[in-house]
Amino acid sequence: MAIITLTTDFGLKDHFVGVLKGSIYTELPEATIVDISHGISPFNIQECAYILQNSYHNFPKGTIHIVGVDSEATPENKHIAVLVDGHYFVSANTGVVGLITSEMKPEKVVELHLPERIQGSFPVLSVFIRVACHIARGGTLEVVGKPFTDLTSLKEFSPRVTEDGKKILGSVIYIDNYGNVVTNIKKDLFQTHKKEMEFELNARNQKIKKIQHNYSDIIDFALEKNKRKGDGDLLALFNSSGYLELAIYKSNLNTVGGASTLLGLDYRDTIVIDFIEQ
Repeated sequence: MAIITLTTDFGLKDHFVGVLKGSIYTELPEATIVDISHGISPFNIQECAYILQNSYHNFPKGTIHIVGVDSEATPENKHIAVLVDGHYFVSANTGVVGLITSEMKPEKVVELHLPERIQGSFPVLSVFIRVACHIARGGTLEVVGKPFTDLTSLKEFSPRVTEDGKKILGSVIYIDNYGNVVTNIKKDLFQTHKKEMEFELNARNQKIKKIQHNYSDIIDFALEKNKRKGDGDLLALFNSSGYLELAIYKSNLNTVGGASTLLGLDYRDTIVIDFIEQ
């Protein structure tokens, strides 16, 4: 039996997540359901895309991913099912799946057309769950939809390179539970343009001239403790997903704060990298 994952902005206060799981178990008692996240900020497509893009490939091929963010169908937001990289995605055409297909060609894409479709305000339950269970039972996408080619793309995930490669203009795409600020600047882009040059990363009024490999690399353990950098200090690194991240070492949003609060950075704010010829 296939694994079915859930990624939504429903939170855990209300009954919605429980209803989804109960409906899946009613149809497929032996199903395996995995919560990727129900803490997506309401209607935040970019946040959802970041989380799903960096988690789906850890699941086995054949996994079915239900995406419940901004899922109401409109003429500009069709319901779709996509087979890409061996994984199935059931979602609205918000750009979440388009981000994944921008890096690899999908095997199949269909616009969903279910027989006896139930119209309502909870399409994740009335449409997406039915499609996911159909796939899990071995059903094909052709049965539940017709070919579709107009996948929405997420332009916010593409930084701009200017001044003949001497400047990268990035933006904040995600803020994690620690207040770490994730940008849309990926390691391969940075290295391609850095070459042998020095660089200066500008975020608000802060300037960073070194990128660490690990969070603790900010500490020089050869120094006496009272002379070291450490808790509360700012650093930059490429996170496990390859995105440039700004962090406060051992931050805590509930006490000392994190990079997002201490630097005053929020979603879509600009991060600039200048490359300096020696």
